[in-house]
Amino acid sequence: MKTILLSTAALLGVLSTTAAQAQPAAAPDVAGAESSNAVRGVVVTANRAPTAATAVAQAVTVLDRAQIEASQAILLPDLLGRTAGVTLSRNGGPGGVTALRIRGAETDQTLVVIDGVRLNDVAQPGAGYNFANLLTGDVARVEVLRGAQSTLWGSQAIGGVINVVTTVPTEPFQASLDAEGGDLSTAYVRGGVGGAGERLVWRLGAGYYTTDGVSAAAVGAEDDGFQHTSFNGRLGVQVTDNLSLDLRAIYSHGRVQVDGFPAPAFSFADTAEYGVTEELAGYAGLNLALLDDRLRNRLAFSRARTERQSLNPAQAVTDVTFDALSEVDRWEYQGTFALTEAWQAVFGLEREEASMRTASPSAFNPNPPTQSARADLDSAYVQLQGPLIADLTVTAGVRRDEHDTFGGQTLGQGALAWSLNDGNTILRASFGQGFKAPSLYQLYSEYGNLGLNPEEADAWDLGVEQVLAGGQAVVSATWFQRETTNQIDYVSCFSAPADPLCRVGGATRFGYYSNTARTEAHGVELTGQAKVGPFDLAANYTWTEATNEAAGSPNRGKRLARRPEHQGYMSVTHVWSDGPSATLAVRYIGEAFDDAANRNRLEPRALLDLRAAWPVSETFEVYGRVENLFDDQDPSTRGYGEVGRFGALGVRARF
Repeated sequence: MKTILLSTAALLGVLSTTAAQAQPAAAPDVAGAESSNAVRGVVVTANRAPTAATAVAQAVTVLDRAQIEASQAILLPDLLGRTAGVTLSRNGGPGGVTALRIRGAETDQTLVVIDGVRLNDVAQPGAGYNFANLLTGDVARVEVLRGAQSTLWGSQAIGGVINVVTTVPTEPFQASLDAEGGDLSTAYVRGGVGGAGERLVWRLGAGYYTTDGVSAAAVGAEDDGFQHTSFNGRLGVQVTDNLSLDLRAIYSHGRVQVDGFPAPAFSFADTAEYGVTEELAGYAGLNLALLDDRLRNRLAFSRARTERQSLNPAQAVTDVTFDALSEVDRWEYQGTFALTEAWQAVFGLEREEASMRTASPSAFNPNPPTQSARADLDSAYVQLQGPLIADLTVTAGVRRDEHDTFGGQTLGQGALAWSLNDGNTILRASFGQGFKAPSLYQLYSEYGNLGLNPEEADAWDLGVEQVLAGGQAVVSATWFQRETTNQIDYVSCFSAPADPLCRVGGATRFGYYSNTARTEAHGVELTGQAKVGPFDLAANYTWTEATNEAAGSPNRGKRLARRPEHQGYMSVTHVWSDGPSATLAVRYIGEAFDDAANRNRLEPRALLDLRAAWPVSETFEVYGRVENLFDDQDPSTRGYGEVGRFGALGVRARF
């Protein structure tokens, strides 16, 4: 596959630029320039190319830089947890393991892309991404694509895709500086500088966040702090009128204190343990436009590297209790071709080379054997989009994946978007398939099973969007359903020691991974936003019924853990004529269960936030907020601490 990708690059270099009368193809880069209108503007993630929102059939939430700054959120998962269809759970305070679930899917069934690099950690049991180290920082735009989207995005996009894009300068010189302080000895500072010229675009950013946090263990007395440092940069060079080069890199280092199970009680309590996570994502892309801009091509290489360590200073001989390294290299070719003025094709080839290494030292065995594994995945996809009749856009695509362990997988998708009443009414319908390849850990660890098949999902949704009051309001409703089969679950050998898979090399192991689970999810998402005089209103509500449907399971028919059935968010912002603004926001998280048997109930929560901002000048703005005004400390994960009332003040400068 890599040879094919390199040959493709050579072929593109010698193609002729034959003139043709057709609409230019959209740029295929999913981490390009920021779009301006988040409501009725341009969406990139749904089709891996800029597409008018009125032609997109999938459910997408777009957050631009103005919305991110208005939220005053520091941790990006906190902001994403306020959007339709997304639920958030965290093990303790900031820095604790953080999971986002889209439409009731598992957190490791969400694909995360930052500046064109996939960031899922292949050394995790399910190869999921820990959102704890994702800050708003230099982020300019986030698109949350809901529903099974593996045709274009490949493995893990069963619940959906979260695409994050950092700031792209648009002026010859731009600089920014943010600083804030708050309760729990919290401090945050970030800055960025960059510029855009005729041939060169560049940007450098850095940030530092620290907080004393709260005790990770709900019964603990000591605070468990979190420190996070990040750097990001991008360089774009327009080599010729039709050839450009993109280079991007993001680095982050997080250190979080955690609690454990100290002797002699071995119950969850205060300890001196902590974890360190270091992430590096790099991207290099070559973009070439041919045939009078009808054919746009992107050849790219990316690397995602995640290193994690857990440490216990109280442990004798070695303080390291766990050490893991995840590395993923990806080669990609993507083309976007304007077949006619109305029809467009998106197609591509991909190769993923993933490797992991893990070790679990202890006082009894400070130098244990290292577990390591690697796997390759080759992919090809094609999607067509265009009007069947006037204002009725159809999208259809197919994908083929070849994994070097479990074999091949073919899947597809189809969607319709019908724009009526001059675009004021949009009807949407889509069907998509998702799959998730078994992780390296599930295949090759001490609990591994080389006979695993990929997880598979079929998903449907129907939606309507309506513009009201001459564009002053937009409301939408979407019904969704997903059925996931072959879902991978852990099987314990304590209850079935005679199981042939419980014995490896003549020894009995604790358990193994198997395709035993089956789940279903369906629900409704309602969203709306409106401008009424000096007030900006926004609201969303999600009803999700996500259940275990595995045949023979004692938990069949029960709700999946940490998926609230009801969730909603509403904000009211008043903007004064001279610039100051004030926001009242409330977030509701309904009852959920913390376990598969539905024995441990998580209490419903209603969190009230107050925010205000005052632009002192065109350059400076002062802002402040109080989160969780009524000090609700019911946890999102049973047994863990939760941040209560929190206040902060800050200043922003834009040059």
